[in-house]
Amino acid sequence: MVDIKLTEEPLDIPACVAWVMSPECGGIDVFIGTVRNATKGRAVLRLEFEAYRQMALKEMQKIAKQAMEKWPVQKVLLHHRTGTLQVGEVPVVIAVAAAHRAAAFDACRYIIDTLKQTVPIWKKEFFEDGEVWVAAHP
Repeated sequence: MVDIKLTEEPLDIPACVAWVMSPECGGIDVFIGTVRNATKGRAVLRLEFEAYRQMALKEMQKIAKQAMEKWPVQKVLLHHRTGTLQVGEVPVVIAVAAAHRAAAFDACRYIIDTLKQTVPIWKKEFFEDGEVWVAAHP
């Protein structure tokens, strides 16, 4: 089962975790990305995320499917926000449920790493002295 969402609304972390809970799954791995307050020594005021919606959703679905093919996972949730986010807010939640923890951990890492490389979601950082579009991956 897969749950994909791209929204401007705040992400509901407890609902995300509840969705992946399952009696046959002994391992659930959750990645929660948050807006941090600094980048390379510069204070971050806020972030803006933009997406090519149709393509982003298609690519997110593809990544979830690939994770389910590579590891024995039962559920994959991938939610991402767009719009303006303040420090401390959550732009991404990934939750993976599997019978065993190793598959859940591996699939979750694969999903976030691949999302940052292939999904057309762009991030702009705002500082006191300017703004900059940044690469999605480090």
